[in-house]
Amino acid sequence: MRRGGRVVEGARLESVYMPKAYQGFESLSLRHILIFPRPLLSKKSLIAKGILSFFIQVCPTLSVYIRIKRGHIRGHKLNQHLQMPLNDTQCRNAKPQEKAKKLSDSGGLYLEVMPTGSKYWRFKYRWHGKEKRLAFGVYPEVTLAEAREKRDKARKLLSNGVDPSLERKQARHQSKMNTDNTFEVIAREWHEMQSAKWIKNTSDYTLRRLENDIFPVLGAYPIKDIAAPLLLTALRAIERRGAHEMAHRALQVCGQILRYAIATGRAERNVAADLKGALRPVKHTHFAALDAKELPEFIKTLEQNDARLFLHTRYAIRLLMLTFVRTSELINAKWDEFDFEKKLWVIPPERMKMRKSHVVPLSRQSLAILENIKQSMGYGVNVFPNQVEPRRCMSNNTILKAIERLGYKGQMTGHGFRALAMSTIKEQLGYRHEVVDRQLAHAPRTKVDAAYDRAQFLDERTKMMQEWADYLDSIVFKNN
Repeated sequence: MRRGGRVVEGARLESVYMPKAYQGFESLSLRHILIFPRPLLSKKSLIAKGILSFFIQVCPTLSVYIRIKRGHIRGHKLNQHLQMPLNDTQCRNAKPQEKAKKLSDSGGLYLEVMPTGSKYWRFKYRWHGKEKRLAFGVYPEVTLAEAREKRDKARKLLSNGVDPSLERKQARHQSKMNTDNTFEVIAREWHEMQSAKWIKNTSDYTLRRLENDIFPVLGAYPIKDIAAPLLLTALRAIERRGAHEMAHRALQVCGQILRYAIATGRAERNVAADLKGALRPVKHTHFAALDAKELPEFIKTLEQNDARLFLHTRYAIRLLMLTFVRTSELINAKWDEFDFEKKLWVIPPERMKMRKSHVVPLSRQSLAILENIKQSMGYGVNVFPNQVEPRRCMSNNTILKAIERLGYKGQMTGHGFRALAMSTIKEQLGYRHEVVDRQLAHAPRTKVDAAYDRAQFLDERTKMMQEWADYLDSIVFKNN
């Protein structure tokens, strides 16, 4: 009352706070209640102002109704106590007691002071006749104003027929769902499923591209919140490197991931479909390959080795020419796949594109190269170990860069030896397409191709591979 205390008309039902808790107000006069060094109001001044009744808030749980009748002042306690809302000073200065102590604010909000000194905001309400409580956080991390804001939101939910506790549980569940269903989480789940039907190189390459290009942009987003412009941002970054075909492939992969998310109930639509036509078009071309007439000059350049390639890199290129397997199948070759007695190289299904084992008959020239590699490198696990990390295989880029250093950049690739072998063997050696195609381990396109695929042609292929090696030797002999 000494600082900012107010006496107001009873009709306005406003609260007046007094710092001391007085008792026995039924017998106290206004003079006793308002005893201070300098009285705030006197009976005479009250009558002069026409104030005949008013309330005094003595403490947060006790109010007194004062009225002036026939010149006398009478006071009595109210049956229903009026409460003054909390202020920050009260919250800050609240001391712990032996038992938990509640400091009420208003509208069901209160601050619970624990014996340990911790202070928790609570909201008490009734739902279908049952008393319930809702936690709003710890004071002072959650301020009085913030707690009141939370209370008001909860009361609004109640007025709309919604249980605030249930609403909070649903929000937490949705938040957990969003955390568990980010693009990266679902993409890795999709990748794991697809890896069962992919060869290891395809699986590793796909995951590496996602980790390098897509996850940094989209990975942390809930997959249902990913919009087309966000996906386009990740793809534009790939395009800026000049990797336009890679950007198109990334879009296809993201589309498959989004379709998987839809199928598993974690997304509603595939926004990748909205980006049709948004990327720069790519002109699809075959792998660069030499013509049969250009082969002699290439072999001569390789034998001269003016580019000073490592010996084992040259061995890899020569073996690639002799066997015309895929580059990844060659550089990942293991010694235990070779049967030197039967002169066969059996590539296991997990390393083949079509997930079927593939038999490569070995010519005398191929066996000689393998023997040279064993003598120089020893009998480890990998036929072509990495120069820096021997436990790993030769890099896929090694052969491509070697061909470029030989002066054939844009004219030849490791994969180009397959096209070169196909055309040259048919034209120069006169073998049927089906035999060469089977040696290339191509996927059958028709029922006739499938029938040929079941026919291994192993004897004919063995003869063909030796004739092909002899043909390459004849070119070397002519060059010399």
